[in-house]
Amino acid sequence: MKRLRTLFFLAALFPSLTWAAEPFRAPENLNLADAERRAADLRQGMSIDDVQGLLGKPRRTQLKNNGGSASPQGTLQWTYNWVGSSPPGSLRVDFVSKTVNGWYVNSWEWSNY
Repeated sequence: MKRLRTLFFLAALFPSLTWAAEPFRAPENLNLADAERRAADLRQGMSIDDVQGLLGKPRRTQLKNNGGSASPQGTLQWTYNWVGSSPPGSLRVDFVSKTVNGWYVNSWEWSNY
């Protein structure tokens, strides 16, 4: 019975310990330097969810039909922009798909340096 009380006490105490920690910084609020560090973890074959977890939601998206290329769905492009930074930066992530919802990273490119 004493163990049970201890477990309840710890369970009640644990959430308050996590709230005292520094709050999680949402990927959408990344500055250019943080984005550059995180983008170093980009890899070919990453899913859309993986990229969104790493860099957040993109500011722009674009779907291109590649005219019968290896990817029947075309190319999905996500663009991230950091305009207020000095110098400004832009990251474009290109996804390809072999199935309707099976998008994965094919390439990425930084520009505006």
